Amino acid sequence: MKLLIWLALAQLAWCQYNVLTFHGDAQRTGWISNEKSLTPAKVAGGEFGPIWNSPQFDSVTINGVTYAPHLYASPLYADAVKIGGLYRHVVYAASNNGFVYAVSASPPSGAILWSRQLTNPIPTLDPDLPIGILGTPTIDLNSNRLYVASADAVQGWEVFALDITTGAILPGWPLAINNATLAPINQNGPATFQATTEMSQRGGLNLSPDGRFLYVPFGGYNDRAAGWMIAVDTAKPALASAFSAAPSAVLEAVGGMWASGGPAVDALGNVYSTTGNTTTGITTANGYWSQSVLQWGPGSPLNLIGTYTPWNYCQMDQDDADLSGGAVVVLPDLGANNTSTPHLITFGGKQGNQYLVDRDHMPGGLIRHPDCSADPSIETSLVPPGPQPQFGAPGPLNVFGPYSELYAQVDYAKGRSTGAFFRAADGSNFLFVTGSSKAAADSVDTVPPGLVKLRIVTTPGSPAYLAVEASQNTLDFLSPGSPWVTSNGAHNAIVWVLVANVPRGASLDDPNAARPTLYAFDPVTLQPLWSSTPGMLNVGGKYNTPAFGRGQVFVGMDRIQAFGLKLTPANPGRGREPAQE
Repeated sequence: MKLLIWLALAQLAWCQYNVLTFHGDAQRTGWISNEKSLTPAKVAGGEFGPIWNSPQFDSVTINGVTYAPHLYASPLYADAVKIGGLYRHVVYAASNNGFVYAVSASPPSGAILWSRQLTNPIPTLDPDLPIGILGTPTIDLNSNRLYVASADAVQGWEVFALDITTGAILPGWPLAINNATLAPINQNGPATFQATTEMSQRGGLNLSPDGRFLYVPFGGYNDRAAGWMIAVDTAKPALASAFSAAPSAVLEAVGGMWASGGPAVDALGNVYSTTGNTTTGITTANGYWSQSVLQWGPGSPLNLIGTYTPWNYCQMDQDDADLSGGAVVVLPDLGANNTSTPHLITFGGKQGNQYLVDRDHMPGGLIRHPDCSADPSIETSLVPPGPQPQFGAPGPLNVFGPYSELYAQVDYAKGRSTGAFFRAADGSNFLFVTGSSKAAADSVDTVPPGLVKLRIVTTPGSPAYLAVEASQNTLDFLSPGSPWVTSNGAHNAIVWVLVANVPRGASLDDPNAARPTLYAFDPVTLQPLWSSTPGMLNVGGKYNTPAFGRGQVFVGMDRIQAFGLKLTPANPGRGREPAQE
């Protein structure tokens, strides 16, 4: 009896977590607060390193050319999934070649438990790779489902529900996403969902708090297609509602929902997404929502209830300075006694700015953009006190510079990632952000900092704002993914960053493409605790992130590569064995 009680207490103390969606939760906070094995001392002290790899994932051949797999989608992790009669720890991965995999994270570690080819991917677009699955899937453990969107060369874009224990496609799925299926349910029409080759589903999928509605974002390639947000009723199943970023039936790019983090969903079920630029010169026409954050009410239909648009959105539009470089993070409640704005969202963009907005009082209208302006004093986000150097007046905090409204597109972009939240023991709130600072405004050469720690400054009775707490001034990052924070509560925090080391416009199909680097940083000094060595990682995608589970770090490349504390007699890898029935 004593042994059973001890085992129960040990399991309770472990408090194992899951990573079921991009950045770990529907709010996209990027903070795992109950990781007990990975400590700064162990990671920096030589106990941490590679522990296993899965086999390489499937290649595809299109028009006589064979393409190796890449993971743009971030891997996910589910603890204790019953597969083959055993409860296993499982990493789920989805490749640009249109395959989904379940990989064992417990002995036999790295074994592929099942795989499923969903589609024959469309030929090379992003760039020079087939497009099957780009957006990170999401998992609902209550229904044992994995939801994923994929492009097929014949069927077009589809959304699937898979059984996470077998990989089987569930009855009633997939659902076709095309103009015929979206036009009747669009809430901002008339608009046209363009051909498959014009649309990209790069953003992570997300679920409503009750799992009933699945949210799927789209952007448009080649300046020829508007962005869309789609709500799927998972119970019926059926496409329930859609919202185009512009009421237009012509080929034009307006408000692509590009951010790899995809939409964020708060505890009430409100949905948030950043949008990109427009190429049409339309600024104040009704229903055109480029360079904005859109807030929809819970469930279906997608009812627009709030917006935010930067004061200089017209200048941003002119040169592809997308606000949708980064996704929205719904910050945890800061406490009404600490600030007059306890409920906030934060997000970044290609210009390297980081924004803070009161989500209880979204400052924009519901009909159209505000008028164009060159006056930063009318900025409606929560800005730091005093003038900002790039404006000579109050305005958003520029984190990765030099600030430019002319050079922010493609390889000039300063930011395309989603920040990670952390609350310290004294109650201080921080946001870690990654980006690519440049040697000059018109340069594509990167310089430090690539990682910055921001403090969310709060004062009773006053609005919160962001301030730079610390910068990592020795490393420059080329195409960094979104950071993560792991910790044991407020203690033993580590900041994790996966850096692709290739320009946004570069092809990953190049056999000489640079290998990525995985970093672990001290959250106070921002000095590296550990980094992967050159060649340790294979070539993966861009803007993807690791997943975590039971003291392991799972990196999606052309396979899953796992890192953790090396197994020794004194450190036998507690918790890595599957629980058996």
